[in-house]
Amino acid sequence: MNPYIEIIRPGNAIMSAIVIILVAIIDRSFNLPIFLAMLAVFFETAAGNVINDYFDYHIDLINKPERPIPSGRISLKNGKNYGYLLFILGTICGFLISYLTNNWIPFLIVLLADVVLYLYAYKLKSTPLIGNLAVGFMTGFGFVFGGFTLNHESIIITSIFLGFFAFVMTTARELVKDIEDMEGDKLEGAKTLPILYGERITSILAFILIIIDCALCPLLYYVNIFGLYYLIVIAIAVLLFLYSAFLIIKNQDKTTAAKVSKYLKIGMLIAFVAFIFGSF
Repeated sequence: MNPYIEIIRPGNAIMSAIVIILVAIIDRSFNLPIFLAMLAVFFETAAGNVINDYFDYHIDLINKPERPIPSGRISLKNGKNYGYLLFILGTICGFLISYLTNNWIPFLIVLLADVVLYLYAYKLKSTPLIGNLAVGFMTGFGFVFGGFTLNHESIIITSIFLGFFAFVMTTARELVKDIEDMEGDKLEGAKTLPILYGERITSILAFILIIIDCALCPLLYYVNIFGLYYLIVIAIAVLLFLYSAFLIIKNQDKTTAAKVSKYLKIGMLIAFVAFIFGSF
């Protein structure tokens, strides 16, 4: 794969953009601002991934040496400039959305995303819990961004519900990933939650967040945001979430943490499918 495509982690960026499609499907609205919102989220996510790899160069030499920058396929300078270019493209999309809709909240959201993503890569990632919350916040904010792009009360309220779900589960997954990456983080001097307080405490917090999200999932049906099909599909995701929660609370070694991180990501994809089915 071309290193400039690989470094943006296209699967991750596309998954983030799918959030906008989900909001559009729920609202049954497809227009030019929605398309621009998809591009904005894709570019912002890609920019965050690239600038994160730029700042994580020394850590990735240990944890993930095959990545484009530590492997030498992209230079540090080119990686930084590429990240800045993607931020600019995302910001332009946000401006166009606000210009077309005469609603400047989407543009402000993109500007906030620029700041948070950069600060996360530069400093927040190594800050215990704050970095995890920042990633969760940005994931959940994608739904809110879609809601404000469509800009009417019902979809904004729904997008906030979905954003909170994504925020909680993503934060839990980030905590699990910190357990997985402890070896490299220690050598780099990072102060993540498992390094400061241990894998056990971190796994308990991740467990609690996963259980909270599982408990909240049926609410989207009972408050009539989604229909019966949602309840059927989300049950699959909930079972996978619960299995992941009990795996990480039982064992916090690197292999288990990697497995749980993968399961949580799959569970979130299934949850996104449930959102689509539930809107019919």
